[in-house]
Amino acid sequence: MKKLMMAAACAATMATGPVFADANEVTLQLQWVTQAQFAGYYVALEKGFYEEEGLNVTVLAGGPDIAPPQVLAGGGADAMLNWMPSALAAREKGLPVVNIAQPFKTSGLMLTCWKDTGISTVEDFKGKTIGVWFFGNEYPFLSWMSQEGISTDGGEDGVTVLKQGFNVDPLLQREADCISTMTYNEYGQVLDAGVNPDELITFKYEEQGVATLEDGIYVLEENLADPVFEDKMVRFVRASMKGWKYAEENPEEAAGIVLEYDETGAQNEAAQVRMMNEIAKLTAGSNGALDEADFQRTVDTLLAGGSDPVISRQPEGAWTSVITDKALN
Repeated sequence: MKKLMMAAACAATMATGPVFADANEVTLQLQWVTQAQFAGYYVALEKGFYEEEGLNVTVLAGGPDIAPPQVLAGGGADAMLNWMPSALAAREKGLPVVNIAQPFKTSGLMLTCWKDTGISTVEDFKGKTIGVWFFGNEYPFLSWMSQEGISTDGGEDGVTVLKQGFNVDPLLQREADCISTMTYNEYGQVLDAGVNPDELITFKYEEQGVATLEDGIYVLEENLADPVFEDKMVRFVRASMKGWKYAEENPEEAAGIVLEYDETGAQNEAAQVRMMNEIAKLTAGSNGALDEADFQRTVDTLLAGGSDPVISRQPEGAWTSVITDKALN
């Protein structure tokens, strides 16, 4: 098994040259720590799918202090995984990131709330405290509240936003009435803490009509002008999607592979199998090609942000089908 190379964010962002100088070397920056959310890439590593494409792939685990767009901008990676709201916001602010593939078809984001707070509809959020992830993950929530006409500045007619760490403590400790959770991760953590599902009510972004695309593969626009880089990404996407389809069909094996690459030892098998089964629901139906309708749905959601939208104009050049067209053919 190839040894997974880990790197601190500072080392990644201080890279002094283009990491794609070698036609067969690829570095991928993950959004978060090693877990089944990224199983397709680890499966592709372990099963030799990248090797079959002549690639030597290094996967960099993420963490709370690692911002993938910064790593990409600093030359620390060829490609990054990012949620589209974060990527589009970064692009509008001057970082020319481009989506080259979209393994995740649907969103796993939701709010998980205590029923005994009296929350049964979105209107009931008013006057409540809601935990929200930041570092780019706040954009879908802020856009949703803006569309609902609910202030995020607190008060009886607004919500108090609690900057949530990447855990479920604010809900368990009653610091928040609702917290951000993913169907494949934090919701399970709440249940593992002994909470009965009947005590909770959830609001899936997908069902609220404000779901935005998650976990896409992004590169810097200028790099796509290099034929060597383009060819490398074609091979990388093709092997990655092979890894994802294998993971979907073999969730338990995929979870086991993820555990082998988890150098922290922080993950457990049961949680990773559960996560992989949920992740498979989100990648199902995707061959890696970005659906233009899904892209536009995300853009429309972000533009409909009232007086403070996540993005202020229709993005141009924010995605390309060139890589997946060649990879799939």
